[in-house]
Amino acid sequence: MQGKNLLLRVATLLTGLLECLGFAGVLFGWASLVFVFKTEHYFEELCESQANLTGNVTEQADCKAQDERFSLIFTLASFMNNFMTFPTGYIFDRFKTTVARLIAIFLYTSATLTIAFTSADSAPLLFLAMPMLTVGGILFLITNLQIGNLFGKHRSTIITLYNGAFDSSSSVFLIIKLLYEQGISLKASFIFISVCSAWHVGRTFLLMPRGHVPYPLPPNYSYGLCSEDGPREAEESNTESRRLELKSKEFVSPKEEIPGPGKQREPHSFWSYVFSQRFAWHLMWLSVIQLWHYLFIGTLNSLLTNLASGDRVLVSTYTNAFAITQFFGVLCAPWNGLLMDRLKQKYQEEARMTGSSASAAALRSAVPSLALTSLLCLGFAICASVPVLPLQYATFALQVISRSFLYGGNAAFLTLAFPSEHFGKLFGLVMALSAIVSLLQFPIFTLIKGPLQNDPFYVNVLLVLVTLLTFVHPFLVYRECRRKESSPEVA
Repeated sequence: MQGKNLLLRVATLLTGLLECLGFAGVLFGWASLVFVFKTEHYFEELCESQANLTGNVTEQADCKAQDERFSLIFTLASFMNNFMTFPTGYIFDRFKTTVARLIAIFLYTSATLTIAFTSADSAPLLFLAMPMLTVGGILFLITNLQIGNLFGKHRSTIITLYNGAFDSSSSVFLIIKLLYEQGISLKASFIFISVCSAWHVGRTFLLMPRGHVPYPLPPNYSYGLCSEDGPREAEESNTESRRLELKSKEFVSPKEEIPGPGKQREPHSFWSYVFSQRFAWHLMWLSVIQLWHYLFIGTLNSLLTNLASGDRVLVSTYTNAFAITQFFGVLCAPWNGLLMDRLKQKYQEEARMTGSSASAAALRSAVPSLALTSLLCLGFAICASVPVLPLQYATFALQVISRSFLYGGNAAFLTLAFPSEHFGKLFGLVMALSAIVSLLQFPIFTLIKGPLQNDPFYVNVLLVLVTLLTFVHPFLVYRECRRKESSPEVA
């Protein structure tokens, strides 16, 4: 029975990895898909009207109105990617795995079929299809992250691996582009993806629980088609309370665990954490770095077209190179988690020896990760701002490493910096608020294409200066940790 359970869990793990890798985050391969859409003449009528107005047919090689339309679609889809994290998380918590996955499959299949049967004449349907594709993908990721609970001490590694697979799934659109160049139509590729929904449905009922995977895992836990999830609901709630208890003890030193006589610990409300300086700076850190990534991905085709002087062969080559580097996100993401785990063990061991605050020591392990992510983003931003085409290879490499560090580091920091009972709400809120900031990418793109006459120099300089502000966040966290470690009684 034990061997059978292990085989089932490994099958769940591997198929979940494949699902995240092949479906969950395909939106971020947008540049490859835009290349195909332009070849298929999507929104090209905007270029014709623009050419008629200006009398200059050569402007079609770099059509401002067409690029703005594609940028707007990506802006809306990427906004939904973050903003819908909160409601989709609620759906998952409230209605559990099976219902959440069936909603994901419906949205995803509807989106892929819409794209498959869309043509240049019905291109505006992309405004509906791409956000649906994004929300379906997010639900696939959310329902798969719980698989880490099946593997105990490897839980963090599996969660970061799945996040990395989400990043790497952007390579799917590269495959579609390469197949298109070999004569396989866009319609055929997206119909194939739609047919894969049968696999998602089978996995939902055979390899996933109907409810949630509890953590820690109770003895003899079973799931899937032949299990009885229903009677275990009470056990799951008991397990959840044990999880919260273990989680709180993990980050509290012996001195902090039991308040002294007459020192009753004052409970903090959810909103007190939302309006804290720590949360505000973390929101700024995430929003600025994420804006850079979304702006770069959403405008990459236009950027490469300008740098390559309209040479479609060069644009195709660099688009392929960018998509290939995205695949390595699955290899980069776990290193951030490994760095934080190692530092956490080291700092907490030091805290036990000195009798200082263990919670502050655990939080300090996030500082190098926050600073390194900011540094990677700064390097990526500087390279992206230099209008030299060969330098974009370095930009692609720095971008994928920075992005793979960003989201794992975000979740890990929230876990360490705030009480576990507020994690879901704070995670959803920070993603939703950062999504609102990400909407700036479209007016920035319009500003570059319009008043700045395709010269992004001043915008890039301003954004690089704003990126420097992200280093304030790790500095403030470090200063706070040192203060608590030197004064454990206040911690």
